[in-house]
Amino acid sequence: MRLRNIPGAREEMLVNPYVIQHPETYKGRWKEVFGNDHALHLEIGMGKGKFITTLASKHPEINYIGIEKYSSALIKGVEKREAMEDCKNLFFLRFDAEYINQVYGPGEVERIYLNFSDPWPKARHARRRLTSPEFLRRYEQMLLPGGVLEFKTDNQELFTFSLESAEYAGWKLLEATRDLHHQDTMLLDNVMTEYEEKFSAMGQPICKMIIQVPEIGRRADTSK
Repeated sequence: MRLRNIPGAREEMLVNPYVIQHPETYKGRWKEVFGNDHALHLEIGMGKGKFITTLASKHPEINYIGIEKYSSALIKGVEKREAMEDCKNLFFLRFDAEYINQVYGPGEVERIYLNFSDPWPKARHARRRLTSPEFLRRYEQMLLPGGVLEFKTDNQELFTFSLESAEYAGWKLLEATRDLHHQDTMLLDNVMTEYEEKFSAMGQPICKMIIQVPEIGRRADTSK
């Protein structure tokens, strides 16, 4: 789906107080941004921000950062954030996830959410998928021991690829389903994204997996 360009969105993201500028300067000290030592959760590829703004309002005891590289999507999330009263636990980055390790140090992140990520369907683009072994290796470098990643998609092929990537990279599969909205235990406390609402209304099954960062010694070499 082509993203409609919003005039002025990029300029607004450069000055908005909820969008962190030069995030690499906070590597290793994100607690200073929030002024507390609460757990940090990220959504990478947050789109218009319905998911992460909902989580932030429901869980003030957790710090959240939404990451999105397209200003015309991010501005929608910022607008939702501006409408939230007494919210102190949510900020945003306009950033490409490929460089995520320039921003977060070892053990800084407890949980990562990936929702309806770009499937990059051509085989030659597989390394760009946010659940590829290459990206999983990046996440390992910033997740604390026992940290988890939650992934949702409507794309069955991408889901199969993601399960295989996790196994190859040595991650532990905690839960998985190819039909989330008919799986009561995994559906508990589920927060829907804009895409999830749309696809579910069409009767399209939603896939979800929850995986845990591998223990040292069980990690695959994905550098080849």
